[in-house]
Amino acid sequence: MKLYLVRHGETAWNKLKKVQGHSDISLNAYGRYLAEETAKGLGDIPFAAAYTSPLSRAKETAQLILAGRNIPLYEDIRIQEMGFGVAEGMCCRGENKEPGSDEFNKLFTDTKNYIVPEGGESIGQLEDRIQDFLHELYDRKEYEDKTLLISTHGAALTAMLNLIKGQKDIARFWENGVPANCSVTEVTVQNGRAEIIEEGRVYY
Repeated sequence: MKLYLVRHGETAWNKLKKVQGHSDISLNAYGRYLAEETAKGLGDIPFAAAYTSPLSRAKETAQLILAGRNIPLYEDIRIQEMGFGVAEGMCCRGENKEPGSDEFNKLFTDTKNYIVPEGGESIGQLEDRIQDFLHELYDRKEYEDKTLLISTHGAALTAMLNLIKGQKDIARFWENGVPANCSVTEVTVQNGRAEIIEEGRVYY
């Protein structure tokens, strides 16, 4: 099995440095351009099927990458973004940074001591559902020799990559930074074991 793991294209909230999480924010014009360029880069990849987060920014990215191809696209809530509860919509970085965002920013600066906002998810909860998704996928015999596209989000993709690498230390969760919008990571899976072949490639 071969997997191509993709983070969605840019949104208006990405540009404004706003916390997205489960908020359903669509791609902006540049985000659609990134997805279209990624489609060109992956044009020769023989995808048998694709899985996407149900959030529109990931779903539209997958649809643009697969445009003109008759490839089934399945939504799976387990690969949607980490939920940030009441922090969603907060501007947490840059010139418009909001008062009170320092506590949320511990997610990136002091991950081990991050306090989950009301209504949000912990990294452990995120990893549990991502792990469940991956293990189920690895066990699908019909995909054994197939190539799949997975369209997801920054924290969700980071969790996927850490799980594949066996990196379990929450303090090191962001060790390699947040994956770029529309970055692509190629993974092979044999006998239930996944290995990263190329990480974070961009086609724009």
